[in-house]
Amino acid sequence: MSAIGKVLLGLGAVLVVVGLLLIGLERLGVRGWRLPGDIVIQRDGFSFYFPLGTSILISIVLTLLLTFWAWLSARGR
Repeated sequence: MSAIGKVLLGLGAVLVVVGLLLIGLERLGVRGWRLPGDIVIQRDGFSFYFPLGTSILISIVLTLLLTFWAWLSARGR
């Protein structure tokens, strides 16, 4: 159980750092970003935003990080 607790504490720390980074970027004037592939539809009284490109990028980054983590874990055994 202590391993799970350490992982949860690590994930919590990462979320705090990302949150602080986003707050800092907003104060610097960066109001969000849109990657190529994000779907934006704006009509009168209606707007729709689906972050497809952003979702794919996050998926790739997380896959690489988790694969590296699994590789490190298996190597330590």
